[in-house]
Amino acid sequence: MYCETQNTMGKSTYFSSKSVFGQLISLIDDSMIKKEVKKCNSDRYTKRFTTKDHLISMLFCSFSKCTSLREISGAMLGLSGKTSSFQLNHIPKRSTLSDANKKRDVLVFENIYHQLLKQYGGFLSDSRIKDVIKKQVKIFDSSTISLFKNIMECVGRHSKSGKRKGGIKVHTVVNADEIVPSLVWFSEAKTHDHKFLEKLNCDKNTIYVFDKGFNDYRAFEHFTAYETGFVTRIKDNASYRKIEDLDVADYIHNGVLEDQIIEVEVKKGKEKTPLKLRKVTFYDRVNKREFEFLTNLFDLRADLIAALYKIRWQIELLFKQLKQNFPLKYFLGDNENAIKIQIYCVLIVNLLFAVIKKRLKRSWAFSNLVSFCKIHLFNYINLMKFLENPEKDWIIDKAESEQLTFNW
Repeated sequence: MYCETQNTMGKSTYFSSKSVFGQLISLIDDSMIKKEVKKCNSDRYTKRFTTKDHLISMLFCSFSKCTSLREISGAMLGLSGKTSSFQLNHIPKRSTLSDANKKRDVLVFENIYHQLLKQYGGFLSDSRIKDVIKKQVKIFDSSTISLFKNIMECVGRHSKSGKRKGGIKVHTVVNADEIVPSLVWFSEAKTHDHKFLEKLNCDKNTIYVFDKGFNDYRAFEHFTAYETGFVTRIKDNASYRKIEDLDVADYIHNGVLEDQIIEVEVKKGKEKTPLKLRKVTFYDRVNKREFEFLTNLFDLRADLIAALYKIRWQIELLFKQLKQNFPLKYFLGDNENAIKIQIYCVLIVNLLFAVIKKRLKRSWAFSNLVSFCKIHLFNYINLMKFLENPEKDWIIDKAESEQLTFNW
């Protein structure tokens, strides 16, 4: 008795000449890296560990969720013979990577991120919001990352361990039709959110949406002067004077309870100037809550004001996505520069995964996509083909096993 099998049995239909890591890195144009390195002069005085080697090492950290310099350098020692697809020329020792994170200007990583966003932003964009509003809607918020080192000026109470808890605040702007940050600004955790308003560009084709933590009447006056729209929530203790009750038409969503023109006082030293704004009161029946929105958009329907603020939830989901899927609980350096480099590399990886997810016809949860790539980072799988039909090899193997013939 003997058995025969087809010669093709057991061969993967998803083989690739590049590892999964190489395929992900190939989304970053090498010429773009060289251009930014030259612009920032980031390889000056560098003998071996170039900016590109540094970038790939830090991206490896984010993809594989490494939590220490020792873990990165140790894991990368096993990459011998596997680096040709992403052109890594020098695997760093722990001290080499530590020095690079401390000394190399974070600007080159920031520029690479923004160039990637420029390249893929149109592809990631969803034009439906802009088609309705006819303006660019931008959401901004901040998230504090806690640190148990005196990296930025320490804030907060003493922890039980006796260490003073410091922190870095990451202020982020996201275009509502995209799913990745378009602007990032860092500050000490104790810095008040409204300071970030000074960093925003104002123009008549933009509407900013933000939480009430950013309330600043002088900024609202500035927005209005530059014809820049905004939508936020009014503070519970806000002082204002009602000017006019506006009619709520029958075609407006019945969750709109009130639509009013109000006047607030803008303090400038000893002087006070009046500023007219619009207050929309909306009842959310799903969450059984009443919201009061503040805006300078007088021509927009009241229910669209409420809908604009609802879009703000996207940035909360983004912060959650970044913190859950990437190593932002563990930092590889005890200095501000190292932390910023690590955050920008996480943003680059997040953008690359967003591009992969958008290209797929098959629906994948973001966290599942990240986990799969982490497990198979250096397997030679054709990533896109596999993700579109991950069961294909199993189905083929099963079919081939049923074709075994037994000859007596």
